[in-house]
Amino acid sequence: MPIPLSQPPQTDAAASPARSSGFGTTIFDVPGAAAEPVPAAGASSLFDVCHVGVVLRALLFVHAVVAVGVLFSAGSAAGWLRLFAAGSGIALPGVLMWLLMACALKQVLGALPAAGQSAAAAALGAACGALGAALGSLLTGDLVSDAMATDAAHLGLAFAAAVAGAALAGALFLWLALRAQALLPADTTARLAELQSRIRPHFLFNTLNTALALVRLDPARAEGVLEDLAELFRVAISDSREAVTLAEEVELAQRYLAIEQIRFGSRLNVVWELDPDAGRARVPPLLLQPLVENAVRHGVEPGDVGGTVRIRTQVRLGRAVLSIANSVPQAPSRPGSGIALRNVRERLRLMHDVAAQFDTQLEHGVFRVQIVVPL
Repeated sequence: MPIPLSQPPQTDAAASPARSSGFGTTIFDVPGAAAEPVPAAGASSLFDVCHVGVVLRALLFVHAVVAVGVLFSAGSAAGWLRLFAAGSGIALPGVLMWLLMACALKQVLGALPAAGQSAAAAALGAACGALGAALGSLLTGDLVSDAMATDAAHLGLAFAAAVAGAALAGALFLWLALRAQALLPADTTARLAELQSRIRPHFLFNTLNTALALVRLDPARAEGVLEDLAELFRVAISDSREAVTLAEEVELAQRYLAIEQIRFGSRLNVVWELDPDAGRARVPPLLLQPLVENAVRHGVEPGDVGGTVRIRTQVRLGRAVLSIANSVPQAPSRPGSGIALRNVRERLRLMHDVAAQFDTQLEHGVFRVQIVVPL
């Protein structure tokens, strides 16, 4: 049987950002709580190019430069295609090697001063350009046979490729620096939204009331409730920007739902369908709990008969798929501010770029949030 709880007055989320839906470290209204430091932009390396979106943009940029560059030497469309194919045969392996080496050495290169990072990017680009010319000559075959007729031509092509590689690497590094500066406001906004949307005040009061009601009836269960609440707060007030595993997020959501299960009793039906292999995926911290909390708040709390929350993880095509679905009651809940959904979407974009997907769908009385992240 659910334990009857006293409900404190709920404030308007739009009027008070510190009391919006989801988690929030400002729930105690402690002076100075909103002054939690926001991490600096330099917390991650500019050479962190290990993302599909960065790789695709780099390849498109370099090939666009090659396509425009050969226009000045091509006398016809057929000549342009021939030169573009030869240039792409050199540029493709060169830019891929630069990206792979920058990704592998991102911590080392990121520790250098600003001038050293620029020089390292250019030097790495020159080396990869020269190697790309050597590999490109093997890939393109007779397309560059005329230019490679002599040893001097070999050296000349390698030198030109090294210079071009250094210049393109410098341009790529400049773009990465500008990209990091452009993402800083979004990162700060997402971080502040995270701080303001962690634990709702009435969830705290409900949990404490639940523990108080259980102290005499079932002390062991009351202790378990307080342990779950302590773990939720430990994660909520931690100032970590490091990614966590999906398995850790699932464990945190299980603690939250264990508390809510005592509150709602048979009104809350939770279904877990978990794939252990999907738990290896890396996600931003506090990703799953706000979504589960929204599912309870809008799918279970408003209805007299309660509802069902279904959490599913699986591996599909080498990616981890997370789904949170909740039944929608006939009497809809009060519309929320949407902070939790926007916050999750923004943090996924900042972490995984185009490699992550975030979709919401309302169909046949079921609201579903689906997240896809790389493994």
